Amino acid sequence: MKYIRRQQIKLFRKKWSESYNFKTLISSMASLCITTLFALYHGFLGLALSSIWHGSICAFYLLLVAIRENILLTEYKIKSKSEKEKQNRRQKIFYATSALLFLLNLALILPISLMVRLQKPINIGKIPAVAMAVYTTYKITMAIIHMRKLQAYHVLIRELRTINLIDALVSILTLQNTLIMVNINAGEGNNMLTLSAISSAAIYLFIIILTLNLIRQEVFHHE
Repeated sequence: MKYIRRQQIKLFRKKWSESYNFKTLISSMASLCITTLFALYHGFLGLALSSIWHGSICAFYLLLVAIRENILLTEYKIKSKSEKEKQNRRQKIFYATSALLFLLNLALILPISLMVRLQKPINIGKIPAVAMAVYTTYKITMAIIHMRKLQAYHVLIRELRTINLIDALVSILTLQNTLIMVNINAGEGNNMLTLSAISSAAIYLFIIILTLNLIRQEVFHHE
């Protein structure tokens, strides 16, 4: 039994180091679990505190869950299919999840607007805020690294990496708002409001560009 387990671990490590697709799918499974927990957490707070912000960010995370789940389920179902069948199924699920991606972009308008107006509920201190900053830095760094040279991989891998970057960018917006609210002093509200509005608009615009660019590449690829 121990020998079989060691062989399975060895095979997993080999696939992890040699297959970028396998690495992306496994890491996306972990992200799916984490995102589901985030959605449940914010959904609970939204109901318990009657918080519009928590409810709206819950909707964002639920859409992320739906996109990741559909892609991962598709990859599982087609793993024994021919390459041509895989390509056809991937293209179909891409168009379906692209619609969800547009909804995700729209769902971000409300939570971002609330953060811009500094109306996001804050109930953490400086130490948790610093820990949140470290995690967010790691998250955005890894998302950017994996966005490089994606043209060599199929469309669903590119979509997974794109939504990972969008997820990381939203984390930056949340972190920014948290740090502002934790450290803001009396009389600084207007300055912080302007800073929050400019940076939030820039990041949201970048998220829209990422979404449109992903779809544009796939449409032009099949023309």
